[in-house]
Amino acid sequence: MKILILVAGTNEPSNAEYLADLFIDGMKTVPGIETEKIRLKDVPIPHFELQDYTCGRQGPGFDRIRTLMQSGNAIVIASPVWNFSVPAHPKNFLDHIGCFALDSETRSKGQLKGIPCTFLFTGGAPKVAWKGLMRFTTMHVPEAMRYFGASIAGVHFEGKCMKGPGRFGFVLDQRPELRETMKRKGRKFALIVEHFAKTGRLPLSYRLIAKFYQWGQRLLAKF
Repeated sequence: MKILILVAGTNEPSNAEYLADLFIDGMKTVPGIETEKIRLKDVPIPHFELQDYTCGRQGPGFDRIRTLMQSGNAIVIASPVWNFSVPAHPKNFLDHIGCFALDSETRSKGQLKGIPCTFLFTGGAPKVAWKGLMRFTTMHVPEAMRYFGASIAGVHFEGKCMKGPGRFGFVLDQRPELRETMKRKGRKFALIVEHFAKTGRLPLSYRLIAKFYQWGQRLLAKF
């Protein structure tokens, strides 16, 4: 089972990448799991234009990610949150993948075949701000992946990534409890991927959450 990890952090070292590495350690405790980590900042992709609904202009780095997404069993996206959203380069990447993750005729049918996808976010704000606002302002990222045909199997936010008032920086290595938390979550996700690989479906609890979400969306559409 192959899991693609896309990291949108830009700093060296990066809180988002560190979080992803701990998550990877947890996933690798499940036999048969293989991981491939790619830092989006290392993949030059042109700014999206309408012509990019057809693949070809994005470059070899993008083509490699495309192959991994189409042939893999799951996707992990790790990103910092800047000014209530993800940085520009992962958003630009999401715009581009519609060239293969949507059908060529209507551009409205996802092609990722339901593969599990989870999200790891880091930010300077505390978790209360995440729960009250930021999870809504970043919702376009998992919603885009859902639109492209992936199944959402988790979101984690790690807040207070600050060295002090107004001082952003690498701090997650100073949280010893985080290692076990993320390894546990990584293992849990890998087991979900294993279940999906064997059955073609997420575990029942995740399917029920997805059904409830779809019901809510239909209900809201009536107002």
